[in-house]
Amino acid sequence: MHASFNLAAELDAALMAAASAAGLVDAAEFAPDVRPADARHGDYQANGVLGHAKARKLNPRATAEKLVAALPAGLHDACAIMIAGPGFVNFTLKPAALLAWLRAHDTEDHLRAGAASAKHNQTWIVDYSSPNTAKQMHVGHLRSAVIGEAIARLLAFSGARVVRDNHIGDWGTQFGKLIWAYKRHLDAGALAQDPLEEFERLYKAGHHAAEAGPAVMDEARAELVKLQGGDAENLAIWRKINDVSLAAFQQIYDRFGIRFDVALGESFYNDKVGQIYRELSGCGLAVESDGALVVFHPEHPRFKQQPLMIRKRDGAANYASTDLATILYRAEHFHATGALYVVDKRQSDHFEQLFLTAQKWFAQSGRPVPQLQHVDFGTILGEDNRPLKTRSGENIKLKDLLAEAEERAFALVSGRSLDFPEAERRAIAAIVGVGSVQYADLSQNRSSDYVFAWDKMISLEGNTAAYLLYAIARIHSIFRKLAARPNDLAIEGAASALETPAELALARKLVKFPNALDTAVGQLRPHFLCLYLYELAGEFSAFYNADKVGVDDAGIRGRRLLLCARTLLILETGLRLLGLRTLTRM
Repeated sequence: MHASFNLAAELDAALMAAASAAGLVDAAEFAPDVRPADARHGDYQANGVLGHAKARKLNPRATAEKLVAALPAGLHDACAIMIAGPGFVNFTLKPAALLAWLRAHDTEDHLRAGAASAKHNQTWIVDYSSPNTAKQMHVGHLRSAVIGEAIARLLAFSGARVVRDNHIGDWGTQFGKLIWAYKRHLDAGALAQDPLEEFERLYKAGHHAAEAGPAVMDEARAELVKLQGGDAENLAIWRKINDVSLAAFQQIYDRFGIRFDVALGESFYNDKVGQIYRELSGCGLAVESDGALVVFHPEHPRFKQQPLMIRKRDGAANYASTDLATILYRAEHFHATGALYVVDKRQSDHFEQLFLTAQKWFAQSGRPVPQLQHVDFGTILGEDNRPLKTRSGENIKLKDLLAEAEERAFALVSGRSLDFPEAERRAIAAIVGVGSVQYADLSQNRSSDYVFAWDKMISLEGNTAAYLLYAIARIHSIFRKLAARPNDLAIEGAASALETPAELALARKLVKFPNALDTAVGQLRPHFLCLYLYELAGEFSAFYNADKVGVDDAGIRGRRLLLCARTLLILETGLRLLGLRTLTRM
């Protein structure tokens, strides 16, 4: 073995080559299926031999023996290879192989260089967050923002070209009511103090007035028509609303470390929907139905009676028409391989219909069909198992949620580190508080609902951001106490072979980082990486409690500091991939 980044993939390739060398029947169809093993059986296990042999009426154990005999001598030098049961092949890395991997993967750049996935050099749009302008971001916007950012970072780390797109809701009928109220009821002082609060107040005023009186509704519609027609005054108001909204959104995004490449909202596609109507009608996909333009999918059990409307009876565009225009623009402008839509699972039907329509349309028009995927997620629940809201039933504002998280984190930090100056404790609390909210979300399977519980979230016990950040801070403190620094070539160069059970267990966990990364990227589920980082921190704690680092023997000291440095590297890299900031003291 050559200390490649993903040792499971290297073993997989070696078994494939051995299958050909051994003259295995249908060797080209052999899939070794090497994956991390239960620690009782070794580091990796090849599970594919059994199924391959049984399907061809071969003796599984004899087949495994032929494969193992055909493996190169160098692999036997690096691993203890055992055949278990009816044909499982188990690999246990020898200490020298573990040490070689740790030496080779000493920086984030080296980890990134080895992490190339199937999406390497592909262009992927990640469509996430997407709030509506003129409204404040609330707890319902949390999951899309943090999951989308983590997925974008994971893809980029794995070699994809990623375009982060905030497809904001900045167009539509609500602006007629809002502009009507803006012209009549604007409080300039309130606008200067908290613009989004004032815009929300104005929209409510306009909406209630329009509901109460047909004359106001007519005036609001007239304001909307003027906006759509390019009226200078209404366009200026609309632009001000959107500019202020985006600036307020960015204040939240800054706390999460989120930066979008583009923010192409619904308004951007307003002049592009005509092409959608023409092309889908021209190829026979879209038809008139009760005055609306719709797409039927008669072969689909649910959608044959539930068409996708792409133009309303009154000729107005809707989500479907702008979404189709968005797909076309991304394919033609960004040359996107595909797009990921990080959106609430309640929108599943919309995206299934949308993607089906786009695939048929692109195929009929001779365009390459992009890969489109709805990356769904569940709901954040309160401790009453209902969607999380304030006691009065209102949505919790995201800025208020983050402020409370920071205050709770400040109490946690102050309880442990009163000797730190308050300014430093506040800075630490900002990282721990916001990171705790992010990590509590990301550590859940995104498709599931989860209960938002402060006491579990901001805690030094369990699978939490605070626990992982404390592990990082503790490793930094080890280097400070020993007047050493991570990646010191003189110290690490003196490292002797790994020996103790705790050293070997930690090294074995470290080399599994690529597998956790592959699973998180392949399934677009960051919780797999979270679980790995939590287990790694636990393995480090066991090592630190069992084996003293600051010993006099240069070889032992070198290898233990090497283990500390690589644990620090992977914990910090992993948390950054999830979108969290890290710290050196806590």
